[in-house]
Amino acid sequence: MKMKKIIIIFFFLPFFVHAQLSPENAGTDLEALAKNIVNQCANIQTDEIVFINGNARDIELLENIAVNVRKNGAFPLLTVSSDRLTRKMFTEVPAKYDTQYPKLGMEIVKMITTQINVTSSDTPGLLADIPPERFATRNKAQKPVQDIYRESYIKSVQLGNGLYPTKNLADQFEVPVDQLAKMFWDGINIDYNQLTTIGEKLSKKLTSGNTLNITHDNGTNISVKITDCKPFISDGKVPADKSGSASRSVYLPAGEVFFAPVSGTANGTLVLDHFRFRGQTIEGLKLVFKDGELTSMSAKSDIAVLKEYYDAQDEKLAEFSLVDFGINPKITVPKGSKLYSYVPAGTITLGIGNNFWANGDNDSNAGIQFHLTGSKVTVDNTAIINEGKLID
Repeated sequence: MKMKKIIIIFFFLPFFVHAQLSPENAGTDLEALAKNIVNQCANIQTDEIVFINGNARDIELLENIAVNVRKNGAFPLLTVSSDRLTRKMFTEVPAKYDTQYPKLGMEIVKMITTQINVTSSDTPGLLADIPPERFATRNKAQKPVQDIYRESYIKSVQLGNGLYPTKNLADQFEVPVDQLAKMFWDGINIDYNQLTTIGEKLSKKLTSGNTLNITHDNGTNISVKITDCKPFISDGKVPADKSGSASRSVYLPAGEVFFAPVSGTANGTLVLDHFRFRGQTIEGLKLVFKDGELTSMSAKSDIAVLKEYYDAQDEKLAEFSLVDFGINPKITVPKGSKLYSYVPAGTITLGIGNNFWANGDNDSNAGIQFHLTGSKVTVDNTAIINEGKLID
């Protein structure tokens, strides 16, 4: 599902399935990657307490990260997960515990200074048969942990960002796995200073205008106010600025400019040719917004899986709450594929619900994002994306 970037640590098992270092990545220099994550991305300093989490099959990379943390005089706490464990946490743990106070999570979030997660789903639809009400209940129970996290300066590095090159994901995107792997590692290895430069140029254009308009040949036509918006640049580095979770989070591959738009101002229609949710593909999804609220959803195919999930969440999920531009020129969407991601240059992602990770004020228990490629985007009367290409 395209639910991303509410900053979560390992005890929020309902929402993330952790990635594996697949055979397609067997040639990757895991030691160099670990050093880069620890030293450049997370900037780990002496005496920090670093929580590290990932799939059990990624153990070599996770161990390398832990060792490099300790080499900096910091203290690693390493945990592992798996698709099997994630599923069993629902199928075998009684629902009566979904409302339980998150005692362990509260202690850990008070203790750590940094979290490093190797994330990305390797099993599409792993939890598709789990009643959506259980997600809402567990998320509500975890809110005290999220509140402490938001108020604390905890750095975060997440490796995957919806593009981790496993065979299952390549099949879902309808691209060869070796092509997906090349895009992923090219996107990882980009010059982060280049991303900073691209992001600053785009941010300047955004902050100089008042209205953002997105159109597409598929029928998308939506506008939203962006007056006084404060874009954040995801360029692969944790900045010195400590104002909010957006300024202390790294998503790899990096390459995004995102912000919370003006509440109550989104109007129009968003159309998605293909939308993957809980292991299913919805064709021709149409979302209608009025005065910043989602007022209707329909599709050419069965929409029950999305509707049931949406109806089980709190009313704040209805708010149009996020705009996210992809700026990474090393990652492109292959023609004819169903690759949808945050980071390819020229992609725009729009979201509803929780936007705490973008320093917004929507504290919904859930958030869903929608990726759109091939669009035209203008700020007032100035084009910033044309036919899916980011304008320099």
